Order: sequence, then C-alpha cells, then structure tokens
Amino acid sequence: MKITDVKVLITCPGRNYVLLKIETDQPGLYGWGDATLNGRELAVAAALRDHIAPLLIGRDPGRIEDTWQYLFRGTYWRGGPVLMTALAAVDLALWDIKGKVAGLPVYSLLGGPTRASAMAYRHCDGRDAQEIADNIRAAQALGFKAFRAQVDVPSTSSFPNTTWVDRTTYSQPFEDAPYLRAIPALFEYLRQELGDEPLILHDVHERLTPIQASQLAGALEAYHPLFLEDPIRPEHKESLRLVRQNSRVPLAMGELFNHRWECLPLITEQLIDYVRVDIAHIGGISEARKIAVMAEAYHIQMAFHGPPDVAPITHAANVHVDMAIPNFGVQESSIFPVEIEDVFTGGPWLENGHLHVSDAPGLGTDVDEQAAARYPYHPTEYLPTLRRADGSVQDW
Repeated sequence: MKITDVKVLITCPGRNYVLLKIETDQPGLYGWGDATLNGRELAVAAALRDHIAPLLIGRDPGRIEDTWQYLFRGTYWRGGPVLMTALAAVDLALWDIKGKVAGLPVYSLLGGPTRASAMAYRHCDGRDAQEIADNIRAAQALGFKAFRAQVDVPSTSSFPNTTWVDRTTYSQPFEDAPYLRAIPALFEYLRQELGDEPLILHDVHERLTPIQASQLAGALEAYHPLFLEDPIRPEHKESLRLVRQNSRVPLAMGELFNHRWECLPLITEQLIDYVRVDIAHIGGISEARKIAVMAEAYHIQMAFHGPPDVAPITHAANVHVDMAIPNFGVQESSIFPVEIEDVFTGGPWLENGHLHVSDAPGLGTDVDEQAAARYPYHPTEYLPTLRRADGSVQDW
C-alpha cells in the first residue's frame, strides 16, 4: 500500500481549523488529521503543503513510527509548535488509516480499552463566584463531576478603558495582587456553596512568577483543588520545584509543550501530577502514548488538552488514548460552534459527564469537504493579547 495524495484543507465553521487528508492507492481508504495551531494556522498549512506532503507520496502508510522519526529527525531543524503540529496531523491520519485497514478503533490498536469512557471536566467560568457555582450546579445536573473555575477578577473592572484592551474574560487588564486575592476567595465560596465533593480545578495560564504561584498554591490547599494548571511560564519549567516545595496542591502542566523531552524533567522529578499536553501540538498519538508511558512509571496521570481550537479529530484522538492508557486522569471537554456539525461527523460525545468514542474503524471521524469549502478561512481568528493596566504585555 502507498500514499498517493496529501491534501491540506483550511476551514472556519465557527473558528479556523487546518485539516490533513492522506489518500492511498486502495480505493476509498484515507485518513484525516488535525493541524490546527490557533493564530498560526497558515504557517502549519504551508509547512504541510510545501515541505512535508511531497515527502509522504509513495510511502507505506502503515509505517507510522518510521514516518514519525523520518519527519521529526529528518528536518534537522526539529521541534517547535509549527512543525510538531504538522507532524501530529500526519500521525493522526496514519493511525486513522491503520485502524481502517485493521477494521478496529484506534484504542484497540493501542492495547484495547482499560475503561468504558473518559471522565470529562466542564468549563464553568463566570463573572463572579455565584455565577460559577450556578454553572457547576447546571453541569452536575448533566452528570459532570469535575469542573474548571475561572473568574473575572473584580478589581479589573475599575481599570481605565484604553485602545489596547479587548474586554473579554481572558483579555481584561491583569494585575497579580487582585488575582492572588480573588482565586482563594473563589474556592472558599465554592466549597461553602457546593461542599467537598465536586472536583474543581483552576488554570493560571502561566501568569505568575514562581513565588506568586507558590503563594497561590499554598492558599488553595485548604480547598483541595483537583489541580492547579500551568502555574508558571513554560520557558523555565524547573521553577516548579519552588511551587512543589511550598504546597501539596496537585499541579498540572504541558499545554504549551511540543514533545516528550519538555515533559521529562517534570515527570522524573515528580514536579507535576497531571501531564496536560495537546495531542495536536506534540506530534500526535505516537508521542502522546510515549509520554503516557513515561508518566505511568512515576505515578503521574494524563489530562490531555481539549480546547475548542483543535478539531473534533483531535478530540477523538484524545479519547482513544484515554481509553487505552492505565494512567488516565481526566479529560478536558469543550463546546463547539454549531457550524461544526456541518463539516465534521463521528467525533466523541458526552454522556453523563463522560466522553465516548464509537467502535468504528480508525478514529471514527470524517470531514465533509464540500461543506468545509463553504466556511473559508477567517484571518482575524487570533487568541487575544492580555495586558496589564499600564499597557505592558502579560501572558494570556
């Protein structure tokens, strides 16, 4: 069997997605991958179309690991979010083909299921603590047991309006002192209102210094969060040692990592409790499986990134890996734009707070290419830039 064609498709059904279709010389046999990198979509599309696709023509699609090594190591200038997202798309498409050839879902090829479904957490963000509590109650009624809590920090509303501020939940002016007061107060309120049973986590979004992250983690200990996500910036991951030394709050990190070696020191030193890598940005299922194996040896669980800015193809890949690995922790879930259903079929579905995938061969997803063409790329779909009150750039 040989790869005969590689197509890159860019579509915007509510938001931008970059998709990869690998076709073979077997009639009707193809695989879909996801190459979406929010805000840098065209860079990944160009890498695939101009550099990677020509290398795939004529190759055996069944040689997934060999292709992974060839594309990762053969570039010489390896790694980084653009190339690893492109590699992830190839990897997902090849696993999709592999499953179709075998007549089995991908989780079966990874060793078979270790669970019936993947426990998911729901974003229950809000303008204040009461709205978050109400959102959690609504999610509990749907069967969810785990919840993310992000709150608008009240004092930011007094910052002056300026031309450089986009006033959305994640791009209000940010100052660390009000934030460090608001989050413990939020958790105190949620525990008083909801009790100890809900599994509640919070995402710092890399906004704090190591000492500030230590202060926040210590202040949250009494409220036993499920985990504190990305408490520091990823460039100097070793700073998590300070956070770990000063609290017993479970820590999660990895959303901005691109390969296993970025995870390695955090795993071997047991500086985190959950690995939060994004399958679409770390080279796909092949790399995700290797990271999970490393983490298992150190009693660390996987909690794959699952935002709405990666396609349902990656969300399906998340759940296939979740189903197969023994050290699954929790899976982030997202609500997609309604237009998604016009383009994608066969993605994972939620039932009683858990994510499921079908037993269809491969990843179980497909793309309506004609429908995708009706949603052209939208060049202004970028992540917002967070700033401080004085106008300086802050990590989003």
